Formats: sequence, structure tokens, C-alpha cells
Amino acid sequence: MSDDLSKRGSSDRARININQDHEVRHWAEKFQVSREELRNAVHAVGDRAERVREHLGRRTSGGRERPR
Repeated sequence: MSDDLSKRGSSDRARININQDHEVRHWAEKFQVSREELRNAVHAVGDRAERVREHLGRRTSGGRERPR
């Protein structure tokens, strides 16, 4: 997601910026976790969305993502 919502252009959807409230809200909803869980995951594995998804998936039973 772009840091400045008023600017047009491509955003880096592969990364999660935990300093941007709209990104934290978006990714927490996408992964169905709390904002705190998302921040903890980013601190644990870095800001790459794929790594965060995998990390969060390992916490659930059977290593699967939570159902949507």
C-alpha cells in the first residue's frame, strides 16, 4: 500500500508497514488477526507479507491459515 493515499502509483503489496494505520488495519483484516498480533508477527519475521502469513499460519492448529 502506498504511504500517501493522495498519490497515485504502484504500491509494494509484498511489504507491511506497521507505522501506517491504514496498512495495519488492512493486513490485520486480511489475516484475521488483531493489530497487536500483526505487529508481533512483523517484529518476529520482518515486513514481508508472505513471511508474516506463514508465521501466523503456523500458530493455528495443523499449521493452516484461519478460515475466512
